[in-house]
Amino acid sequence: MSRAERGAERIVNAPKGLDDDAVDRTVRRRVAVGLDAVAVRYGDTVALRDCTFEVARGETVALLGPSGSGKSTALKAIAGFEQVSSGTVTIDGRDVTRLSPAERGIGIVVQSYALFPHMSVRGNVAFGLKSRRAERSSIRPRVDEVLRMVGMEEYADRLPKQLSGGQQQRVAIARALATRPDVVLLDEPLSALDAGMRKDMLGELQRLRSELPDVAMVYVTHDQSEALALADRIAIMRDARLESLGRAEDLFHRPPTEFTATFLGGADVLEMTDVHPDGAGLRGSYGDTALRTARSAPGGDGRVGFAVRPWAWRFVRTAPSNGVEVTVEQEQWRGAVRHVTARVLATGQKLGVDVPVLVDAPLKAERLWVEADPADVMVVPL
Repeated sequence: MSRAERGAERIVNAPKGLDDDAVDRTVRRRVAVGLDAVAVRYGDTVALRDCTFEVARGETVALLGPSGSGKSTALKAIAGFEQVSSGTVTIDGRDVTRLSPAERGIGIVVQSYALFPHMSVRGNVAFGLKSRRAERSSIRPRVDEVLRMVGMEEYADRLPKQLSGGQQQRVAIARALATRPDVVLLDEPLSALDAGMRKDMLGELQRLRSELPDVAMVYVTHDQSEALALADRIAIMRDARLESLGRAEDLFHRPPTEFTATFLGGADVLEMTDVHPDGAGLRGSYGDTALRTARSAPGGDGRVGFAVRPWAWRFVRTAPSNGVEVTVEQEQWRGAVRHVTARVLATGQKLGVDVPVLVDAPLKAERLWVEADPADVMVVPL
């Protein structure tokens, strides 16, 4: 085994406390993509700062963050579309930092589809195979195979302009898969679709994941529901750097940073004082009241906040055992819920509260309380 291959045989996302044998049995997998302290700069502007993470074979990692956070830049650094200023990019243990996109052996799906308008569906899907000089006799069967995989075999002879947006995206995915890449990169692949098409394509991508157990996927999105539905792990990006990285469920239920808590699920974070153990959880002071959580401290002796998502708050008209007094400021109807903005009387902090549409929302300027079950109160370091 070469040095590069030995470097690729690493443990990705290994749970703490496992012995070597348990790790070998459960989580030792080949690293498909690696970024090591990668930075991208344009003069004095830093588009990506010291970004380090790995993606295993068969794993989907979503890069999630607001506009300008660096998520698309990280994807383009993997693809070779951006010149890396420092750091190393590896694919399957091979240093590809200075290689062109064509030399990296990856499949790419972009939000604009980028189909050749003068070529049929079959011609578009076959393009990558022909450019890599695949055997002529193998091209047709492989094109038919991937078109069946994405449900587009009946449209093989149509031009892109004769297809819907969702159908064009399926063709773009088939083209990316045709060359049997070990790594597929998807850059906001569903953003140009309407809500119905996006839901259908999300289901198709979930199905494809199960059919491609050895393919690593890196998925860039600003849509949290897409990331949570598709990703094994999520990388939260912020201000051109990696804010946090972890299993989707862990980041959602146990956010490691304040930004992760507020961005992923829109939690309100209340800065606590006098935090101390309370049974299996914690109790702390906020303004003129005490709040409890059933969660333990995240570790360390620094400041902590209690984080509560809008769906976990409930309006009540008498002083609760675990809540704060507020006044209602405004309401937004969002279909299934009314999102109410309330201000804490003691501190002035704004809180978001989701009220089911079938439940009467409080009136503007009304003074009442919000409460949360301690099990729904998260603890984050500040």
